[in-house]
Amino acid sequence: MTAYGPKPPALIGGAPPQEAAEQHEGAGHSEPRVVTRQEREAAVRSWLLLSAASASTSQTEWNREGIALLRCGALFGAVRMTADLVHAAAGSHEPGEVAGFLTAALFGGPTFFDQHSARYYALVPASTAARTEWREKRHSPAAESLGVGSYVGVPRPDLNGPHDGHFSYWCVPMHGPGDLCDPEAVSQLVAHGRHRLSTQGAVRGR
Repeated sequence: MTAYGPKPPALIGGAPPQEAAEQHEGAGHSEPRVVTRQEREAAVRSWLLLSAASASTSQTEWNREGIALLRCGALFGAVRMTADLVHAAAGSHEPGEVAGFLTAALFGGPTFFDQHSARYYALVPASTAARTEWREKRHSPAAESLGVGSYVGVPRPDLNGPHDGHFSYWCVPMHGPGDLCDPEAVSQLVAHGRHRLSTQGAVRGR
């Protein structure tokens, strides 16, 4: 499937080549420098903060609370999904299994979970909200697209997996600035989850 929006090419050491490979001066036997996880997270942090009303305020919120309110519709949008829908699609409630499912289903695209509201969020290109299925609200209320005029609480880039004291965390972290989910893959995941929910409901109703 052709990815919609910027996707990283083949990874070197878990990071896109433009981030992972900085050649040493000189020719011939130079080797790439592998960027650390902390460096990648810093790059993602800087990119996400471009959607903050105040970068310094959002940075402070991340440092204190682990979550910052960012604007949708410019650099990215988000598809918000109920936990029931995602767990039905994954066939599991276990965080590790759900994360593995999301990684495979969305080709490594970034997703996070808000435990307080029991909602999953897939970060997608800003244009996703204009797709027919979202304009017509075909998947509502189980899933909806957030675009221009919407804000979303985004966890700090280093909060990967459940953390004590933080109710929001990344199930699948961003690999680099601008690395977003394929909108078609997100729609297919939502349709799959809705089908499994309806099937489960039919079985319970017997």
